[in-house]
Amino acid sequence: MPTWLLLNGPNLNMLGQRDRSQYGSETLPEIEAMVQSIAEANGITLAKCQSNHEGVLIDWLQQGQQYDGIIFNPGGYSHTSIAIRDAIASIDTPVIEVHLSNIHNRESFRHHSYVSAVASGQIVGLGALSYKLAAYALLEKM
Repeated sequence: MPTWLLLNGPNLNMLGQRDRSQYGSETLPEIEAMVQSIAEANGITLAKCQSNHEGVLIDWLQQGQQYDGIIFNPGGYSHTSIAIRDAIASIDTPVIEVHLSNIHNRESFRHHSYVSAVASGQIVGLGALSYKLAAYALLEKM
């Protein structure tokens, strides 16, 4: 049975509480449930992980070969972490980068993502729908 990893980075555990104008009102468990339902409907097992710690995210990414796809919201690390970029580059698993807000029309330091250069695709600015579209993109890649 195929398996995906839904991986979320720093501060995403605070969804529904922090800056709803940027990130929406959905909580992380609600987003996870949405992706879970898509995965289950397509015979896919979904592993869900969230961490505020860069090294933990890297550890999960380095185990990426055991997954058939990864949906990853690196949060603020997308703009700062060459180590996360390198972890993604070291695996063959397709990674779809997602962001709830449109990082390209926010502060200039958010315009660049180290992750996008090695991700299979990037979906930004569509709120929780970004995750749903990432799931459909992984289905197409399978």
